[in-house]
Amino acid sequence: MVLSMDEIVNAICLHMAERKGVRPTDVNVELSWEEDTGYSAEVWIQGRSQYLVESNMIEAILRYLHSEYNIRAYRENVRLDLDEEITAIVNQ
Repeated sequence: MVLSMDEIVNAICLHMAERKGVRPTDVNVELSWEEDTGYSAEVWIQGRSQYLVESNMIEAILRYLHSEYNIRAYRENVRLDLDEEITAIVNQ
């Protein structure tokens, strides 16, 4: 299974909204990849920004898989990939 960049953004929005007690529509996310730091996401909530590293992103993806697809996956089953856009590859 492959999650698109939009689904990864949605996963992070839902995850951060729940953690911060705001609506998912109040969360803005920008994904990035850099050679020296790897995958990251900058998250804006109520005018404040926060960076998530790859493991935080995968945690959000795991919760999303369970809530949206009823799939229980483990950290080692999810791999972020970069082609035209950032995707998450889920092996079950």
